[in-house]
Formats: sequence, C-alpha cells, structure tokens
Amino acid sequence: MLTAEVLTLFPQMIWSALGESILARARDKGLLDIDVTDIRDFAHDRHRVCDDSPYGGGAGMVMKPEPLSEAIEVAKARRPDAPVILMGPRGRCFEQSIARALQAKGRFILVCGHYEGVDERVRTLVDDEISLGDFVLTGGELAALCIIDAVTRLEPGVLGNSASTCHESFEEGLLEHPHYTRPPVFRDERVPPILLSGDHARIARWRRAQSLRVTRERRPDLFSKLTLTKADLALLSEADSEEEGGEGDIQ
Repeated sequence: MLTAEVLTLFPQMIWSALGESILARARDKGLLDIDVTDIRDFAHDRHRVCDDSPYGGGAGMVMKPEPLSEAIEVAKARRPDAPVILMGPRGRCFEQSIARALQAKGRFILVCGHYEGVDERVRTLVDDEISLGDFVLTGGELAALCIIDAVTRLEPGVLGNSASTCHESFEEGLLEHPHYTRPPVFRDERVPPILLSGDHARIARWRRAQSLRVTRERRPDLFSKLTLTKADLALLSEADSEEEGGEGDIQ
C-alpha cells in the first residue's frame, strides 16, 4: 500500500481529485492511504496568515517559514522514512523513472508551494524538489496530483490489467503506438488491417515499429537516447516504406 501526505494551503483541491476515478478506487481498495494537511493549521495568528512580503522588495508574496516548517516536521514524525518533496521550478523534471522509484519506496510527503515560493530556510527540511516542466503554475497542488496519479497507477492492483503499465509511453524510452477501437471504419478512416488479423506476432511487430516511428517524429530528444537493434532499424525502414505506400501494415 502506498502512503502519502500532501501539505497545502488549499486542501479541497487535493481532496476533489482523490474522490474521482482511479485514485478513488485505489483508496477504496486500501491501496492508497493519503492524508491532506492544511498548512494554515500551523499559522501563529488568529487570521491563519501563511505568507508575507519578500525582504528586499518585489512583487508577490512568500510563504512564511514558521507554519510550513512545523507542518513538515509533524508530517515527518508521522512518516519518518518518507522523503519530503517540494513542488517547485528548481527541481528535477518529473519522469516515469521517478514515479517508479517513489512507488518502490512506498511513501512520500509532497509540499505544495504557492505565491512567489517558499522562504529559503524551509529547504533544509526538504529532501528533493520536483518540477513538472519549464512552465509556471499558480501553486504546487496540480503538480502534486500529477505525481500522486503517476505513482498510484503503478501500485499492483490499482489498474484492472496488470500489464497496462508495462507497455505505456516512456516505460522503454518510447512513446506508445497508435490505438484503435470500434468501429472499424470512422469517417472513411479504417483501422489498420493488421490489427484485425488476429496474428499477435505481426501485431507486436507493427506496434513496435509504430512506437519507434512516433517517438522519432514527436520526441526526437527521446529517440536520440535509444540504443536501436538491427531488428528495430529494419522495423523502422519497413514502417517508413509502408507509410509512403499508405498501407501501414508491417509484415
């Protein structure tokens, strides 16, 4: 079972997502145990103020060190082995390998920054910092939910099909192949005939070829890191030929 805690100024943002879809089912099955802590509960004044203007001037506000530090310390006391992860732009970019590492660890504490950021002195209590990418969010709640979702779906028993997580985008450094479902013809576009053939070996080859092709086209940065086998190169060549011919049917 995964155990996690989210420290936030806006608990309802987290609870709303936890009550829906796969995350809700994971909690119902006892596969995800999560607490959401309101940082304002640790504020030192009756107005529950958790931010103040920055020293040195400038726009925006900064999260005060006292309530946030105390919230982190209480969370660490509850989960002494859980890494404390701050959501922030300085962090390493989140990717599937980090999700797998957190799932293997089994526990983590996510700290949601807000405003212009957190007082620098809070960082002594933080073990790691993670960013979703090179863009700015209003707060860390959405980033925390992305991490919770990505990690939870790796927990055995959460997804209906245990093989689902083994053949997804990024698991092998590749994007996923195209997917199709009923009907076989939609607005004059047909499902590739190979997917209707029942020949699982040929289907597997087609899917591998398409994953290679899509990754090369959409994410050349990922493709450049791959170590391609002779079989992969042959599949790519076949896929390119079939694409030019308009059939898309790897033999």
